[in-house]
Amino acid sequence: MKLVATLVTAMLTITFTAPTVLAFCGFYVAKADTKLFNQASQVVLVRHENKTVITMANDFKGDPKEFAIVVPVPTVLEKGQIRVGDRALIEHLDAYSAPRLVEYFDDDPCRPPARYEMLAPRSMAAAGADKMAERARSLGVTIEAQYTVGEYDILILSAKESAGLETWLRDNGYRLPTGASSVLGSYLKQGMNFFVARVNLKEQARLGFTYLRPLQMAFESPKFMLPIRLGTLNADGVQELFVYALTRKGRVETTNYRTVRLPTGTELPVYVKEEFPQFYRAMFAEQVKRESMRAVFLEYAWDMSWCDPCAADPLSLEELRKLGVFWLESSSGSADQLRRRLGGSVDVFMTRLHVRYDAASFPEDLVFQETADRANFQGRYVLRHPWKGEAKCEAAGRYRQSLRARSEREAGNLSSLTGWPIEDIRRKIGPAGDSDGKPDGRAWWQRLFGE
Repeated sequence: MKLVATLVTAMLTITFTAPTVLAFCGFYVAKADTKLFNQASQVVLVRHENKTVITMANDFKGDPKEFAIVVPVPTVLEKGQIRVGDRALIEHLDAYSAPRLVEYFDDDPCRPPARYEMLAPRSMAAAGADKMAERARSLGVTIEAQYTVGEYDILILSAKESAGLETWLRDNGYRLPTGASSVLGSYLKQGMNFFVARVNLKEQARLGFTYLRPLQMAFESPKFMLPIRLGTLNADGVQELFVYALTRKGRVETTNYRTVRLPTGTELPVYVKEEFPQFYRAMFAEQVKRESMRAVFLEYAWDMSWCDPCAADPLSLEELRKLGVFWLESSSGSADQLRRRLGGSVDVFMTRLHVRYDAASFPEDLVFQETADRANFQGRYVLRHPWKGEAKCEAAGRYRQSLRARSEREAGNLSSLTGWPIEDIRRKIGPAGDSDGKPDGRAWWQRLFGE
């Protein structure tokens, strides 16, 4: 007898230097994807006017022969309205939108870094490939060619002068080392172009079909909802549901339950880098508890054209169309555009919602509405590594004194978000530093030999 699964429905490398390239918001180092949670279902909702395309995936474990699915739909579906989807696309959406951990490294307090104005990402990302090229031209930069080769997306650039090239690179998320402008200029005088490559995450992570692929259906109805009640009938405890909504206007929210933004932008102790999965599960559980498991949580809301920082590339035009984004231009006759990962995703806004539910806490199906809110939001958690050098100046003394207060603030943040005892957190952090910058007031050899 079949089991009825009641599923809800820039990298830049310059040979004369070897810095690590940063995004505008620090290094992306970890993400909280759906793999952190058990009994997790994923649904992609594409919605415009009364047209809806739903792609459904679940974490069913067992013999595929024992799998069946029951999904309420608002209309009689013809055979042509149903097809098998691509799970890799949902995994890409998950990676792109997952809450993430980023880290910064404090600068030498005796050598304040040069400050650059961070421009709104209006060229390459927010306006697509055509706008990217237009912005490049305005700076005297030409995108001579664009390819995907193996797991790399490649740009070949030329420029009239180094200042324009440097500005274009900074606008598009590259942080150049001190002195780069003069060296760029020297190569430009020799008539050279620039090869720029980024890893293409989709090509890097190809998957086989050793799992149940998602089901996809398209229909028209004024109802914008997901039927979750059936999913509680044979559930073993509470369930996790992730909804990825792709719309034209803006953010999606629930109308019959509260939509709550997760805490974001919080600075945490550095050791959380090694315990990010535990942190995120505890943090989410604490937020669910505070809302008595009666809220839907917003984890991400962003224009699909760009991200900052990027846990994965935005989806291409081809990928979005496969997920059912029907208002985008047809891909026919536009093969080159399909290779522009940022170019085809204009006019798509993504909302990621996460809900933990059972029959008692969520007695009604989820009802949604699309809003005009296009404000960017992401669950983002920050680590700040202290400067470890032997800097000696007046500013260094003030900096070292500030580390104690910062450490205590970070401990309090972590305790507040997770409910973990602050005493345990303080023990894990250890001494925050003393006036001479050594972690526990001893010389390095004393710490080494235990004196």
